[in-house]
Amino acid sequence: MTSPSSSPVTTGTPHEHGLGPRAAAVLVFGSSAAVLVVEIVALRLLAPYLGLTLETSTLVIGIALAAIAVGSWLGGRIADQVNARRLIGPALGLSGAVVALTPAVLRTTAEWVPDMLVLIAALTILVPGALLSAVTPIVTKLRLTSLAETGTVVGRLSGVGTVGAIVGTLLTGFVLISRLPVSGILIGLGTLLVIGAALVEWRMRRWSGTAALALVVVAGGLATAIAPGGCDSETRYHCARVVADPDRDGGRTLVLDGVRHSYVDLDDPTTLKFEHVRAIASVVDAAFPKNTPLEAHHLGGGGLTFPRYLAATRPGTRSGVSEIDNGVVRIDRDQLGLRAQGGTNGSSAITGIDVRVEDGRLGLRRLAAGSRDLVVGDAFGGVSVPWHLTTVEAMTDVRRVLNQGGLYVANLIDYDGLAFARAEVATLSKSFEHVALVGRPADIGLQPSAGPRGGNLVALASNRPVDALATQAALDARQPGWKITTGEALTRWIGDARPLTDDHAPVDQLLTPYGSRNTR
Repeated sequence: MTSPSSSPVTTGTPHEHGLGPRAAAVLVFGSSAAVLVVEIVALRLLAPYLGLTLETSTLVIGIALAAIAVGSWLGGRIADQVNARRLIGPALGLSGAVVALTPAVLRTTAEWVPDMLVLIAALTILVPGALLSAVTPIVTKLRLTSLAETGTVVGRLSGVGTVGAIVGTLLTGFVLISRLPVSGILIGLGTLLVIGAALVEWRMRRWSGTAALALVVVAGGLATAIAPGGCDSETRYHCARVVADPDRDGGRTLVLDGVRHSYVDLDDPTTLKFEHVRAIASVVDAAFPKNTPLEAHHLGGGGLTFPRYLAATRPGTRSGVSEIDNGVVRIDRDQLGLRAQGGTNGSSAITGIDVRVEDGRLGLRRLAAGSRDLVVGDAFGGVSVPWHLTTVEAMTDVRRVLNQGGLYVANLIDYDGLAFARAEVATLSKSFEHVALVGRPADIGLQPSAGPRGGNLVALASNRPVDALATQAALDARQPGWKITTGEALTRWIGDARPLTDDHAPVDQLLTPYGSRNTR
């Protein structure tokens, strides 16, 4: 009589189930990698419609984790009740079809039924994520031949799946998104999954359904090509378009993620169409003598509207620009008149403008102390300033770079309660000796609000006094209706808002969603 531990309990041999150890590892590795590819690309696909915010990232990550949990649980449960050989091919094929259709489905929903976008987005992540996550327990079931090797098989496949997830993450973040449009990534992944389903079905000697799934993938690709909401160019961070101005031959609007980001007149760089740009120009022109060249640095490039303005109105000005998206820089070169003149690290130049592809905060750190007359903060991810450019520590970098008479000007966007704007001005007040704010009177506390508040505000900070009278005169001439507030009135407007720090900068939570945001 033998004990249970010495008597193997067989569940089939590799020859019977047609799945050797290498094939099992490939399936688990590939399906785990695919889950992370879908998760990361979904963030990029949703950004034009939901914003590139912490809430969007949290939503996508939460749904992906739920998909992994549901798929792992149901995959194991079903594998115990159904012949596991019949499950892998359909799981791969169906997930591939959904993945390939995702760009068309999400963009169509966003344009035609926007109220359903979150639900549809959840399904396009949950369904393929669960199906792909089910592959690991199904393969594990097929590979187990005895209780004596349970730990080895489960541990090996679990490790392979984790490595696959890591590779999928790194491959997507460092390679795929920088080289391919997000729709191309998903269509390509969906196609690979369907091919994988066909190979598995051939290995298991079951072909039913594979041809139909392949047709769905082709239909998904065609649908994506004609679906609304497409981009002229999908950059590393944005869905980008350049729209010609029907009223001005040289007028071009750079649209990023559905938001009008920059307006450029290729024939006349002194043309400033957006209110906040006119306000920034007013502030700068009031702060420095007319026609005096400046040493300037810009956090965020976009269409380079303000660097072009400085080059035209202050000959000899040198503007450095930190723009994180090399795709936007490419659009500046190819469509918005920025002609490269050599340089390194992705730099370009035209009339004293030097654009570097880099993070804004890292760009500040490479600048020498006291080397700039002006720093302009106009970087946005979606509709919010990237949080790490809003903190006391970031402002310490700005203050270090500015000379004694230097000026920091920042474009802010906030709505309704203006909680973020108040916190950012409180941050500036902690970092600089003199701070002022310009905007519409109702937004900056100079008159009662008769309705919803918000939009663009421009903050300015310096270690020298701000000439409020000169600034107001410049605003009256170029941007009528905007006012400046300083001193005790500004302190009352800030109220009890807390300065933002690297340790606590809840920018996305402070922002209040309101209305339609189609301009930046």
